[in-house]
Amino acid sequence: MNQTILLDGNSLSRQQLVAVARYGYGVRLDAGQLLRVKRAADFLAEKVSCGEPIYGVTTGFGSNADKLLGAYRLRDELPGGNPHKPEGTLLEELQHNLITTHAVCVGKPFATDVVRALLVIRINTLMRGHSGIRVETLEALTEMLNRDVIPVVPEKGSVGASGDLAPLSHLAIVLLGGGEAFYQGERLPGAEALKRAGLKPIRLSFKEGLALNNGTAQMLATAVLALDTLEYLLNVADLSASMTLDAFAGRSGALRPEVHALRPHPGQVQAADHVRALLTSSTLVDIPYHLVPRFRPWSADAWSTPEDQALSFDIGWDWVPANQRHGREAFYSRFLPFKGGKKHQPQDAYCLRCMPQVHGAVRDAWAQACRIIDIELNAVTDNPLIFPDNTDAAHIEEQVISAGHFHGMPLALAMSYVKAAIPVLASISERRLNKLVDPATNDGLPAFLTGNEDGTDSGFMIVQYTAAALVNDLATRAHPASVYSVPTSANAEDHVSMGANEARHVLEMTEDLSHVLALELYTAAQALDYRQEMLNAARRLAARGNWQALASKVTNAPREDHPHYAQFVEEVKQLTAALAEVGEFHAGESVRKAYETLRERISFIHRDRAMDGDVRTVCELVQKRAFAGV
Repeated sequence: MNQTILLDGNSLSRQQLVAVARYGYGVRLDAGQLLRVKRAADFLAEKVSCGEPIYGVTTGFGSNADKLLGAYRLRDELPGGNPHKPEGTLLEELQHNLITTHAVCVGKPFATDVVRALLVIRINTLMRGHSGIRVETLEALTEMLNRDVIPVVPEKGSVGASGDLAPLSHLAIVLLGGGEAFYQGERLPGAEALKRAGLKPIRLSFKEGLALNNGTAQMLATAVLALDTLEYLLNVADLSASMTLDAFAGRSGALRPEVHALRPHPGQVQAADHVRALLTSSTLVDIPYHLVPRFRPWSADAWSTPEDQALSFDIGWDWVPANQRHGREAFYSRFLPFKGGKKHQPQDAYCLRCMPQVHGAVRDAWAQACRIIDIELNAVTDNPLIFPDNTDAAHIEEQVISAGHFHGMPLALAMSYVKAAIPVLASISERRLNKLVDPATNDGLPAFLTGNEDGTDSGFMIVQYTAAALVNDLATRAHPASVYSVPTSANAEDHVSMGANEARHVLEMTEDLSHVLALELYTAAQALDYRQEMLNAARRLAARGNWQALASKVTNAPREDHPHYAQFVEEVKQLTAALAEVGEFHAGESVRKAYETLRERISFIHRDRAMDGDVRTVCELVQKRAFAGV
């Protein structure tokens, strides 16, 4: 293990947690804080020896809190004796039973990164020295993590108060030699996994069961990993939107800094800044309307030069006669009277124009959740809390205090916010994808981004179906779990957070969000190819200086004997000159980089082909963070 993170209970960051959970970092324990851990454990042992009644140490748990443990087992007096007499004292049995009876989760096991995050969080909170755990128990938990013994923790079973009792019990039971764990990729009985890793089971002491299973670690672990993924996907969303905007030869006015200075929501400003940066050096955005041709189906006589005869499309414009320009004279004084692929309007559709507002709002939801999570990462979340330094306390209840830090509502509500935001980001992405494939809205690109000369091709039609299905699935899962408390423990725990479900849902939803964004990138790359090739074909045609060749691409042209013919010729010559003087059309620098990454694995689709492999590949590229840093 080459790199380690120092845990002191006070300074764990999201980035450090992700490094251990996802990138194999180990952990080491701060020596100074271990003195505080020992101080609390020694204090607790002293109070127990004095006979002080302490919740969860000398009493039962939850609705059993009114039951004080005796000096010996009454079961030993049963007729015939106690056939199931365990090792150790009643106090040790209490902690042991707490773990073994609470490990009752169901469902598929959490992924390794989630369980590693769980272990880090639990170790870090115990390092604060307010939980009563012994140093040797904490070190055993640390060794289990560092030697990559990964407890099998089924996903479902926590109500988010008293903390994540059931999943954390699955985590702790392996320390006792029970349960199951993964070791070197093999699923094994817990005792065997420990043995192969060179570790031995432990026996719990006072309050150690509570210290290990009472807290918000599952919801926090899944929340941190979800937010880490979402942070990356927010940038992918900006990237896919930028590629789509380039493919539309769209407008950048809605991204200008002075616009967002008037409504400076932080996420909105950040999204606009990021997209502007992604579009740096683009020669597609904001190009004049008249330069953009629209797609026309290929025909055998569409092109005359060998270079252009390889093209699988034709291009064209409509000429607007002078008698149809009334009321729009100012417009036609700036732009030539040719209608091609770019609509004569000063603004784009909402999915493009309002992208900073929508993406930005999701960024703000993410940032708010991060604020909550950053506090929780270094919080003490078990119960009761031990304050050995309260030396002027008159009663034990002033040093061992029952409170409610295990309640997950702060995290639950924060993740409810994110949960509602994810379908919004997916939805606007799907709307951009749909706009690209719909000939009524895609500004002169071919229907479904395919030539379809013979009527046999579907192109990207069904890609949009998949995106729509994913958006619907995300929307139906966006309902907050945190509003439905189901009381537990015979109503001793009469209000719970359901934060574990909330955060788990968000982590799962990030996968579908990544798929939607991947599908937009896949589609936008196809559209970008068409847009660039159509524009550059027009530029090459004009560069040859033959205005008649360009005029052949214009419909609604007057006959030579028509009064408007001379005007038409002059304006076609102007269009020819305007196209001839521009350089090669291309997307923004960062968009080009992402496009090249995608095209290394997925080629342009000239005619219908099986797309399942393409879809798997683009989804894999996004999930493996091939577009990180763009």
